[in-house]
Amino acid sequence: MRLSDTCAVIAGLSILSLGCTGAIGELMPPGPPPPGGGDAGTSGADGGTSPGRFVASESGARRLSRAELQNTLQDLLGDDTSALTQLGEDTYTPYDNAYRLQMASSALIDSLAAMAEDIAARTLADPAKRARVITCTPSGPGDAACFRTVIETVARRAFRRALTEAEITDYLTLQAYSTEVNAYVPQSFDTGVSLFLQALLQDPEMLYRVEAGAPTADVGVVALSQFELASRLAYLLWGTMPDDALLADAEAGRLDTSGVRAAATRLLADQRAKNQLHRFHQMWLGYRSIPASAQLIAGFQRETSALIDRVVFDDKRSYLDVFRSDQTYVDDALADHYGIPRPAGGLGWVTYPAPSKRAGLLSHGSVLAAFSKFTDTSPTQRGILVRNRLLCLSIAPPPPTVMADMPPGEGTAACKKDRYLAHEATTSCASCHSMIDPIGFGLENFDIAGRWRDHDDGKPQCAIDGAGTLPGFGTFSGPRELAQKITETNTLDACVLEQWMSFALGRPLDAADRLELNALLDSWRGNDHKLDQLILDYVSSPAFRLAKKEGN
Repeated sequence: MRLSDTCAVIAGLSILSLGCTGAIGELMPPGPPPPGGGDAGTSGADGGTSPGRFVASESGARRLSRAELQNTLQDLLGDDTSALTQLGEDTYTPYDNAYRLQMASSALIDSLAAMAEDIAARTLADPAKRARVITCTPSGPGDAACFRTVIETVARRAFRRALTEAEITDYLTLQAYSTEVNAYVPQSFDTGVSLFLQALLQDPEMLYRVEAGAPTADVGVVALSQFELASRLAYLLWGTMPDDALLADAEAGRLDTSGVRAAATRLLADQRAKNQLHRFHQMWLGYRSIPASAQLIAGFQRETSALIDRVVFDDKRSYLDVFRSDQTYVDDALADHYGIPRPAGGLGWVTYPAPSKRAGLLSHGSVLAAFSKFTDTSPTQRGILVRNRLLCLSIAPPPPTVMADMPPGEGTAACKKDRYLAHEATTSCASCHSMIDPIGFGLENFDIAGRWRDHDDGKPQCAIDGAGTLPGFGTFSGPRELAQKITETNTLDACVLEQWMSFALGRPLDAADRLELNALLDSWRGNDHKLDQLILDYVSSPAFRLAKKEGN
């Protein structure tokens, strides 16, 4: 049998396995109640689960994002190559896990098949990676006991749950191709393992997080199983599959309310939790891809990640200090770039010299470079950043007749602020631009790379006054005063929580979700805005343990 003919084998196995797991995009039938009893919700008068003020999140088949799949392949097989480059980019909304926009297509299926064949071949060709998959020593091509060990070990981690005997039996049929005598492939234990890996990497339960749950007394609401909870927790906090310890917790039924909180505490202490929170900020604030040199990008990323880690994980301070901090983490090159004192020892924390207009994350080059346009800063785009991403105040898109891809006043000698103020003279533009451009004017002293400037680029005659207005909050000048405005009200913290919950749920919040948001927000404010405690409160809530079937 030619290895190029394995598609038929994999397709046949998929037909068998889909009898249990459902086709791509379909839901599995409800499983047994979660081990440990009915702890998924509060007990109602009828003895069932009643979410009360807690609202279940929506359930469905949620495909792993490219980042989640890459992390999973790294943890499962040690595959750290660019095998996923052949897959299309995820849709960012601004997050990459918007499952309602995920569409299965023939191109995707073909790409996944090519990816699976490539990864299987490289895994078995690398002795270290092969040892992670084949943990036993096969006595020969037909060693069924060793092949079963491979299946049970790898598939349990890939599916994030224990396998049924029927599933193991289905995969065992592939060993026949290890012992088959033909002119194309010599007998080898690895032949069957390669087919197993290819089938596994294309299985819907590997590629999707399917939350079937068990029915509750509330119509359309299910309680997640222990293994489903483990997956939800791991992918939220780590962006990857559960580790063996978390799977063991699920198998032993330890993920009740206190058990989930204990598991989450352990996960938050891992570097992967920091990496996941960094990714959330990169997507939320738009700096996952910015126009800068590789050296600057590395410095920006290190600076911003260090501030997040210091506030959230190391010092466990109020999260609002991410925006208010009067210190930043730089090396000599980045300090010189900003025009601030160099750190002792060439890398470290530096206090902004008084009377600096810099403070916190809004003065970092990463964020200041994110919402740019036309190879320069854009007061409009920076205003959108503050209103949409930091205050969760929506702005309608421009009318289709507006040439949004052309700089205002293109080709004129007018100063930049005057060109943008011309928006207010246009009736169709004034209502929106009056709410966003004045915000951007308050950040104009900082160029596209976060450096201070006194005048428009290339126009010394166009002095920048740095005067901005945040409608409803008052006037400000620079990131420090802007941070003071937005942290002194109850607007920023509510928006931060809304953004993080949208990321956690993989979709925008609906009216029902806001009941849970309000309860968490009260607790967060009462706990000095400590983000790690907010996360623990969220994963410990009944809402995290329940799922609402789509259409209900």
